[in-house]
Amino acid sequence: MQLAGVRTAAAGDATTISRLLADVIRSSYAGILDEIPMRRLISAQCALPRIRAEIEIPGGAPGWLGWLVATDPEGAVVGVAAGGVPVPGEGEVYALAVASDSRRRGVGTALLAAATDRMRNFGARDQRVELPAEADPALPFYTHLGFAALSARRWSRTL
Repeated sequence: MQLAGVRTAAAGDATTISRLLADVIRSSYAGILDEIPMRRLISAQCALPRIRAEIEIPGGAPGWLGWLVATDPEGAVVGVAAGGVPVPGEGEVYALAVASDSRRRGVGTALLAAATDRMRNFGARDQRVELPAEADPALPFYTHLGFAALSARRWSRTL
């Protein structure tokens, strides 16, 4: 699979973003999170009305930098990311998910790089992510890219 690129999410991407996030959460956290925490995570991260509203307001809320999507050459969305700079100088990755059949092909790295560029342009000097579980399956990805533990679930790197 070749990555076509990363772009700002459009209004028509909201349903795809919600479904991809829910699928990734279910597949990634099965056996790690119990059913109730899994449902809460999906409800919080994948709410379609919230995602639709967030796509419409990049730059409209303090520190919110919007949703990004990664697409394959046919235009299918294969990954998503969202982030912002909620505190001056500190970028935050709110969501980063890659479809299971597109992992280990540079999609997550491309999405994180695009989100990081946005954060730097907004004055971020550090970048943080909070993972849903201590034994998070995304931990090797983040540590490979220079994130270090602030706590069991909070990770950070200098930009």
